[in-house]
Amino acid sequence: MSDVIRLLPDAVANQIAAGEVVQRPASAVKELLENAVDAGAEHIHLLIKNAGKTLIQVIDDGDGMSETDARLSLERHATSKIRKVEDLFSLKTMGFRGEAVPSIAAVAQMEIRTKKASKEIGTQLIVEGSKVISQEAIVCPKGTNILVKNLFFNIPARRNFLKSNPVESRHIIDEFIRIALIHPEIALQFSTDGNEMYNLPKSNFRQRIVNLFGKKYNERLVPVNESTDIVSISGFIGKAEFARKTRGEQFFFVNHRFIKSPYLNHAVMLAYEELIPKDQFPAYFLQLEINPEKIDINIHPTKTEIKFEEERSIYTIVRTAVREALGKFNVSPSIDFDQDNNLSVLPLRPKESIKMPSIQVDPNFNPFEQEKKQSINSHSSHQASTSSQRDWEKLYSASNSRKKHSQLDFAPSFESEKEKPSIAPKLTQVHKRYILCQIKTGFLLIDQKAAHQRILIDDWLKLADKSLPSQQLLMPENVNFTGADFIVLKEIQRDLQTFGFDIRFEDNECFVYGVPIEMKSRSAQNVLEQLIEDYKQSDSDLKNRQQLKLIVALARNMSIGWGQALSPFEMQEIVDRLFACENPYALPNGKKTLISYQLEEIDQLF
Repeated sequence: MSDVIRLLPDAVANQIAAGEVVQRPASAVKELLENAVDAGAEHIHLLIKNAGKTLIQVIDDGDGMSETDARLSLERHATSKIRKVEDLFSLKTMGFRGEAVPSIAAVAQMEIRTKKASKEIGTQLIVEGSKVISQEAIVCPKGTNILVKNLFFNIPARRNFLKSNPVESRHIIDEFIRIALIHPEIALQFSTDGNEMYNLPKSNFRQRIVNLFGKKYNERLVPVNESTDIVSISGFIGKAEFARKTRGEQFFFVNHRFIKSPYLNHAVMLAYEELIPKDQFPAYFLQLEINPEKIDINIHPTKTEIKFEEERSIYTIVRTAVREALGKFNVSPSIDFDQDNNLSVLPLRPKESIKMPSIQVDPNFNPFEQEKKQSINSHSSHQASTSSQRDWEKLYSASNSRKKHSQLDFAPSFESEKEKPSIAPKLTQVHKRYILCQIKTGFLLIDQKAAHQRILIDDWLKLADKSLPSQQLLMPENVNFTGADFIVLKEIQRDLQTFGFDIRFEDNECFVYGVPIEMKSRSAQNVLEQLIEDYKQSDSDLKNRQQLKLIVALARNMSIGWGQALSPFEMQEIVDRLFACENPYALPNGKKTLISYQLEEIDQLF
């Protein structure tokens, strides 16, 4: 019997490895930027075309590679970062696996130009699908210039699974920001399709945050500093009053490496407990320095997951450090040293202009006569109030009588006529969250928030091809978003205009000139923040149907919420309009809007 186990060809092995390392264009961007950082670059320029599908180019002025190193960089597990297994427990570089460059080269057309500072001539390599097409000497500046063209050109199925350009661009921006944040000592540029998005000079950590997220962040940041034998924590957290409805600006770095840690995030959120609403999220930019021997980062090729040896202790220290920083901010008064002293103190008048107040007394004042007058006035006022109340009761009863005859004759899709709701004259609101509605065979418990969302979704779907009226603001509101959210806003701008938003972009700034009538007095910044977050979170459950995703997100933001008291008329209106919907029982994501309780079920409980 012949042998059946064989070694895979390098090209096949590289494509398998690429499946883990290069999941989308942003994965390649992350690996190439980290290599540039490890090379000691002082300036890095990232250029993107077609959301990274056509071109990803990273130019750095780092150490560069020799002719031999350039060729070896295409081999799997060839690296300059480690020499022996012990090195895995004392890592100080971003990369160490030796998989990134060969994995990218396996699924793209790659060009490498590199030169060491000590050499006069550099090297150029052209690679397609792991195969070296040419290698020659060229004249080029010190450092490395890598071009990744036509990503997944040889794996059409993988390329077809990539998301839209705005979505892929958001992921690239996220990776760029993570690298840029933790390396303020490096100047970075980012251009996409010929337009410069970021041009970040060398700076300190605080200034880098401000350069990335806007000048307003300078006044929102609270410093955090805590040093223990287990971990040292430094960085900044956002003031409680600036918490937002989106999770955007939340960053943990361990030994200058970005990580994702729901466990540590919970520690931060616990520190903000009772300071911010449950549906809001604070910003934080925290750096943790830990002995490399006490952590393990060799868990996943993306290197964003870390195992801590003393996880519980670190959790407690993070929570305490954040809480202490918030406490200092809340207790300590802020002093503005630039304030003009002439404006801080009210001028006093000369002594001679100050006079004691004179008190006049009426010797003929009789308090009992005043009390008698008040009693008479109170009696007449009560009579008027009673008369007015009787008139109002007549008006209400007449209105209620008319309402009985003018209720909407809705026809929900009940299986039998017996199950059709028979609306009681009076609906009941339960804990300002649910509407109790009696039917012939039992009762319905309606979620007022979900029901109103269902109503709005159906109404807007019917008007999807028409433009809704917009309420123009007296003064345009300037709204601020990070790079990724800014791209989302541009992506959905046209659809937002259909629903009443008048949004205009001027010199990389966004202004809201008009809002939907349903928004009333709500802040455009807050509504758009939540709208963008809901829109991003609904990628999976609505299967990329952009208009429906946007309508669902709008409905979540425009609907009444829990805790809002409803009048009998408002409850009746919700019930009537809900059962006029095509599917009154659930939202597009499957969440129920109501639950039906039959009398037989209730009887069995007793």
